[in-house]
Amino acid sequence: MDQAAVFLAGSVLTALGFLVILGAVLIANNLVAKFWKSWGWSWMPHWAHEPQRFATPEEEEKIAPVFNDSKVQDQRRS
Repeated sequence: MDQAAVFLAGSVLTALGFLVILGAVLIANNLVAKFWKSWGWSWMPHWAHEPQRFATPEEEEKIAPVFNDSKVQDQRRS
């Protein structure tokens, strides 16, 4: 009987350990989701996520084009 109790306790603690590790991975993924592509699922509600933001035409006009290619610069000079 003592051996069965040890096996049961070990099984329960192992399962809880796996659940804690899985929870830590999910929390870490949700924290870095801004900077890294998410797995596509989360326990957080949909309204808590930040929507994607795109530049407006006014903001695009403020950004000056940058040419790093020497061929493009030569073509603009002639």
